Amino acid sequence: MALLHLLHESFADGEVQLFAATVDHGLRPEAAAEAAAAGQAAAALGISHDVLRWEAGPQQGNLQTQAREARYDLLTRWARRHEIPVLALGHTADDQAETVLMRMARASGVTGLSGMAERRTHNGVTLLRPLLDVTRSELRAYLEHRGIAWAEDPSNEDTRFERVRVRKALQELAPLGLTPAVFAKIARNMAKAREALDWYVFLAARDLAHVQAGAVVLCQRKFRTLPSEISHRLLVRAIQWISGASYPPRRVPMEKAVLAARTGGSVTLAGCRLLTTAKQIWICREYNAVSGQAVLPGQVWDGRWKIFGGDAKGCEVRALGQHGLQACPDWRATGVPGAVLEATPALWCGDGLIAAPAAGMANGWSAVPAGNEEEFFASLLSH
Repeated sequence: MALLHLLHESFADGEVQLFAATVDHGLRPEAAAEAAAAGQAAAALGISHDVLRWEAGPQQGNLQTQAREARYDLLTRWARRHEIPVLALGHTADDQAETVLMRMARASGVTGLSGMAERRTHNGVTLLRPLLDVTRSELRAYLEHRGIAWAEDPSNEDTRFERVRVRKALQELAPLGLTPAVFAKIARNMAKAREALDWYVFLAARDLAHVQAGAVVLCQRKFRTLPSEISHRLLVRAIQWISGASYPPRRVPMEKAVLAARTGGSVTLAGCRLLTTAKQIWICREYNAVSGQAVLPGQVWDGRWKIFGGDAKGCEVRALGQHGLQACPDWRATGVPGAVLEATPALWCGDGLIAAPAAGMANGWSAVPAGNEEEFFASLLSH
């Protein structure tokens, strides 16, 4: 509510057009009325407002994580549907402090302790958090001074949730000087360190990485000479770029992946596979992660590939797999490991393989990855 009014005041000259949306997770009976009240507040300011409902609802597992992911998905889809390029979020210094403390409990590194970014891209939409230096108490004072009502979510007092327990712990830490403002400053300091590390990772990637058959390929000799933090971050970014995941894999499986990359071996994690050859490290899609995906020719497969060519009547695009690879007589001439090719797209008519462009069996068809090498390098600086 504070963000809505602050942005309205900031852009009173009409230079920026504002839209508003409220997500109704459907988890509390009061939520619908609260969303309607938010719409009334927006309408009073002349701002268009939509209510986005989480129709699928929660499944088994972490409720708050599922709700957060659903919220970002709903909001970014709404923004793209209305051609809104920037989405402002109301996270505060208190939210940042809670995030940092939760990540400290997980022994996070520089990236984790840098907290929530002030700006990042999600689903093609720029997310902005303009209130990360402002506390909740300051926002409440702002609203009270203007006589503006707001709603309180009772789940913010439910100690079943980790964030609520951390919020209460912060109250105990405040007398020691560990205030939300201090934790927010720690996050800013770590964000500066993260930017420096990202630049080093970018330069290292330029020297030792390239993209081939949709996979990221690293020179193993040069990779072994990198400082451990840089090699770790480079692999994390490669895995995220291949998988399309918004969040990095956990640190423990990543440590196993770095070890395999340095010493030789193969691991699977986050829907990706890392394998080593005599001189190279390959990071590609894991076959099991894409084996069930099927689209029509011309459509995007696995969110990463397009395959197109001649007559495709009765055909579909599926993963090549081991069976398909065996039907490609010249796949070894590509210089790409079989495990990498198995997770690339191929054209099938029933059980018959028609074309596998990445495996040297084009038959007049082409397979083009959505992201090229330059986009991978750019992604190293865009998180």
